[in-house]
Amino acid sequence: MTDFTGKSVLLTGAAGGIGVAMAEAFAAAGARLALVDRADCTGMIADLPGQGHSAWTLDLTDADAIARTVPLIGQAAGIDILINNAGLGVVAPAEEQSVEMWDLTQTINLRAPWLMARAAFPFLKASGAGRIVNMSSQAALVAIAEHAAYGASKAGLIALTKVLALEWAQYGITVNAISPTVVETPMALVGWSGEKGEQAKRDIPVGRFARPSEIAAAAMYLCSDQAGIINGENLVADGGYTIR
Repeated sequence: MTDFTGKSVLLTGAAGGIGVAMAEAFAAAGARLALVDRADCTGMIADLPGQGHSAWTLDLTDADAIARTVPLIGQAAGIDILINNAGLGVVAPAEEQSVEMWDLTQTINLRAPWLMARAAFPFLKASGAGRIVNMSSQAALVAIAEHAAYGASKAGLIALTKVLALEWAQYGITVNAISPTVVETPMALVGWSGEKGEQAKRDIPVGRFARPSEIAAAAMYLCSDQAGIINGENLVADGGYTIR
């Protein structure tokens, strides 16, 4: 499961906490990475094992930019694996959510993964064993206060995952999702600090948040040859939060 030698991985949200963990894990396993983020990821490359990594600055709200950039990545190194990790998590009570923030949340969390998958499709098909992993959330499965826009976008992403899995399996491509609980990234720990965070941990049967390395390991499994029969699934990595 840990040998990705010769595989090319396109990873969005590469500069964030989960993205960094995924980049480090796949690079250590021999993969060649195309790091995609709105921030410049060039500095990450020197810290990753292996060679042939590249960094691409991309605004995921720009459909034309996605359509231009993804083929350039594919032409340069191929695309065997696409991980749609980038996401937006601004939360607010439903009655206070602005239309602009609602639309931006859907654009980043739902439209962008579809556009990335569509643009990467020819290269994933050429791979013969392409893999797509979409980063969803426990908020797609259960109601969480102030998560109307976020939860709707992530629930939609699971539905998209299933449709792509159905349509593209004939080309050797599997499409799966991961739905974590709160993950211990700098951004998440700001939003889930203090008593709010401690109560959230108490609500999780294992009593803690997820670690970025655990989510990276889940993605590696779904992208491995050993997981070739798993398609259209949502791997819930929530410490049991949603089983109640």
